[in-house]
Amino acid sequence: MVEVERRLLERGHHFAPGGHWSPSDCTPRWKVAILIPFRNRHEHLPILLRHLIPMLQRQRLQFGFYVVEQTGREPFNRAMLFNVGFLEAMKDKAWDCMIFHDVDHIPENDHNYYGCRDMPRHYSVLLDKYYYALPYEEFFGGVSGLKVDHIHRINGFANGFWGWGGEDDDMWNRVHNAGYSVSRPKGDIGSYTSIPHHHHGEVQFLGRYALLSKSKERQKVDGLNNLYYSPLVVRRPLYTNITVDLSRDSAPLQNYD
Repeated sequence: MVEVERRLLERGHHFAPGGHWSPSDCTPRWKVAILIPFRNRHEHLPILLRHLIPMLQRQRLQFGFYVVEQTGREPFNRAMLFNVGFLEAMKDKAWDCMIFHDVDHIPENDHNYYGCRDMPRHYSVLLDKYYYALPYEEFFGGVSGLKVDHIHRINGFANGFWGWGGEDDDMWNRVHNAGYSVSRPKGDIGSYTSIPHHHHGEVQFLGRYALLSKSKERQKVDGLNNLYYSPLVVRRPLYTNITVDLSRDSAPLQNYD
């Protein structure tokens, strides 16, 4: 990671502390925060930044990267990390929108515009590991984006998804429950490469279907408004690292049975 930071900085990419960048030759149309949930993917992060930073600069966006890293022994909670990243990013700047970006998803087309228009938006429509086909119509995984007012209105992500699976489907439900519709890039613009990895994946969340069946009932009480955490924030040259040790007690769930 240090080598990637050095090379990008040597090329004249001048960043403010924490990985904030803005074009000097124009007024950017959008201020975009990119949130990356993270645990034990140190080989992936430099690859993503090496591809994504030049693309965003060519798109003339003002942007900042937030790597939200989960420590501790609990199963990975991607949704809660996104909630933490959103609240911490908003302490820095009045961002227009957030891009929720998996660390192993590399965009293949510069025309996949990461500005805040046409949101809510699902960017990673065609992923190589799914043979460049959308797995199902309600798929909202990989890379997605929402405006800040959308996120407040839907109460962020659900905090109850501990382990792999379900949080993206729940977010799709939240977006539609709020009366929004999801846009997607046309043709092959939404093509992505998934970086292979050689370590064990996160455990599958077996309770996801029970939570999904109660998405609408949970939306007002499970999300940004019942999130408790204590972050450690470090400003690196290319990104802001937010470390949190999440606990199941940080977001108690109501019983809807």
